[in-house]
Amino acid sequence: MIFQHWRTYFNQLIASEISTISRYYNQLIQWKPLAHDTGLVFEAIECASKQKITDQGQFPDLRKEREKRSMILLNGNLNHHLDIQTLLLELKTKLSRTSRVTIVAFNPYLRWVYWLANRWGFRKGEQPFTFVTRTDLHNIAKISGYELVRIRPVGYIPFRIFGIETIINSILPTIPVFKWLSLVTIITLRPVIPEKRKPSLSILIPARNEKGNIEEALKRMPALEKTKVEIIFVEGHSSDGTWDEIQRVLPEYSSQFHKLVAFQQTGKGKGDAVRLGFSHATGELLTILDADLTMPPEMLGKFYDAYCQGQADFINGSRLVYPLEGQAMRFLNRLGNVFFAKMLSAVLETRLGDSLCGTKLFSKHDYQRMIAWRHDFGDFDPFGDFEILFPASILTLGIVDIPVYYRARLYGETQISRFSHGWMLLKMTAIGFLRIKTGRRITQP
Repeated sequence: MIFQHWRTYFNQLIASEISTISRYYNQLIQWKPLAHDTGLVFEAIECASKQKITDQGQFPDLRKEREKRSMILLNGNLNHHLDIQTLLLELKTKLSRTSRVTIVAFNPYLRWVYWLANRWGFRKGEQPFTFVTRTDLHNIAKISGYELVRIRPVGYIPFRIFGIETIINSILPTIPVFKWLSLVTIITLRPVIPEKRKPSLSILIPARNEKGNIEEALKRMPALEKTKVEIIFVEGHSSDGTWDEIQRVLPEYSSQFHKLVAFQQTGKGKGDAVRLGFSHATGELLTILDADLTMPPEMLGKFYDAYCQGQADFINGSRLVYPLEGQAMRFLNRLGNVFFAKMLSAVLETRLGDSLCGTKLFSKHDYQRMIAWRHDFGDFDPFGDFEILFPASILTLGIVDIPVYYRARLYGETQISRFSHGWMLLKMTAIGFLRIKTGRRITQP
């Protein structure tokens, strides 16, 4: 009875971590469950649709999926296999770029713990015989055509003890060294698969007091061959005639784009402008271009190409690689950007060179998942950067930075307040740490 209680809690702990991703996916497929798999993890995972498949011949062909996301679960398979590369290559032939492979793997540094668990009856089934380190995983994933996008340690106290197990299991993964002493690790792999066609693109341009930059943005827009490009302006309570300027240029440039539209905000802030613009977007891919043009519009082609080449499903701009032009970014602002990039990299366990660059590119169907995530997580971001970056990491989209030469603005004044906005960003980072790093939901057994 005690062992059964332990197994139930431990499997629910694993399922809770996987569910942070799977609840936003369309289906979960557990492939080749091991003979001794009790099914407790599979049953406890949250997902709209779930199924088990024991044979490759029965595996559905997911290659044509474009807007659906399927998670493939390998529960302990790597620890009971002598050719992991072949296993992953065999699986990849059935996957699309939106598929993700989630692996439950035992800690290679705690082999003796599993030996004792088998000997004392905490575990049932065959003793695991293959253990892979983080370096092993990176290498095997790369040669098999995958990117390792997420590693999450789970399980330090695998049973209930005086009510403190949830606190310890939540806190220890955030502490260096200790975080690698967990009993199991949840690994997510992204298959690297380029696009075979040119997806349509919606470019959102939020604009407040940017009259002098409106026409320039359209003139400098890159030509993307064989791509339907939609431009969406969202004007927000300007006092310099920005809305009138948008209305003037729309008819003049409408023939150059698949679609050219504009909307006015009733709310306030860039985050509200982004939500309004994307709610009207019709493109398969979405991106943001700040109307101050400090991120050169000509660079958007690089974002689009990186996505189409399968480099990632979330393309993020980085302004901190090249020297800045003139007064493009004040010294304290630069320090703040570096600080928040480091902080968010730690919170999200994703390497980010610049977390606050306004330009990001991702798919429209993933944006719908971001909305669902925001509904669960909480509406806390007035700027719109964190509420996109946070779920991009949680949903294991795979993030890559595109370095841009950050230019000085030629018209208008910056609308960034270093101290008040910096304080708000710090609070949002703290919220992210508390809710993402330590916020696993564990069902009571």
